[in-house]
Amino acid sequence: MKSRLFIYVSLGADISIAVSKFIAAGITGSSSMISEAVHSVIDAVSQILLIWGIRMSKKRPDLERPFGYGKEFYFWSFVVSLIIFLLGGCISLFEGYVKIRHPEFKGKPGWSYIVLAIAFVFTIISLAAASKVFNRQRGDVSFFKAITQSKDPSTFIVLLGDIGDLAGIIVAFLGIYFGRLYHNPYYDGIASVIIGLILIVISMVLVRESKSLLMGETTSRKTLRRIVAIAQADEAVIKVKKHFSMYMAPEEVLLQLIAVFKDNLTTIEITDSIERITKTIQKEFPRIRQIFIEPAAK
Repeated sequence: MKSRLFIYVSLGADISIAVSKFIAAGITGSSSMISEAVHSVIDAVSQILLIWGIRMSKKRPDLERPFGYGKEFYFWSFVVSLIIFLLGGCISLFEGYVKIRHPEFKGKPGWSYIVLAIAFVFTIISLAAASKVFNRQRGDVSFFKAITQSKDPSTFIVLLGDIGDLAGIIVAFLGIYFGRLYHNPYYDGIASVIIGLILIVISMVLVRESKSLLMGETTSRKTLRRIVAIAQADEAVIKVKKHFSMYMAPEEVLLQLIAVFKDNLTTIEITDSIERITKTIQKEFPRIRQIFIEPAAK
């Protein structure tokens, strides 16, 4: 699996930001600052679960999991998308609701501004690291299309989380600033509600993509066409009748081909052909770790 340094960068940033936000929230009593602190805690927990999922996915196949543990990564990505972000959104909505019901000012907003500025800098650093990896993976593909086509949920979870962080920081700043400017604490509660809605929207996007990966996505049509061409180019094969593929992990694909072989071939000749095709496919597409080729009647 490729380097996940950007996850550790994001984890370190989120822990530092969460601590500072909770301190500022305690001093100022800002609802939007509490929501932002919860947001940062959620991001940190997300990184930890992603790291755990990556670690579990690297376990070798055994009798209980003959196809390996790659799906562990997709499972924990789904948990992060569904529970963590959605939970954070609901907490922020509730915090905003309480603030709107019981509006009040507490302390000076200076601490909040300082912490938000620090959080902005750390988030930019984390976003830059995630964006670098994401842009390298997507190439010339558009941003949203790359997210829907990506087989590596860690990248777009961290990326969208950081984008949500930046949006939340801006909203929190505006809520505190306008609340003090117009002496109206309702702005702070409204900002908290908006932060909650941002988290929920991000959660819905991530759930959709993580669920698709967990259920099993096929490799690209371009890759499959090339695989079929490789198989049919072998001297023993007449045609490929069917093909099935599924991502088990970002760098691990399972492939099955049902091929029609020429008549009067011996078992040894068919076996040799299968070995040739397998080696050629894996040489060109190393992420296809497991290949099953099944002879079929015409």
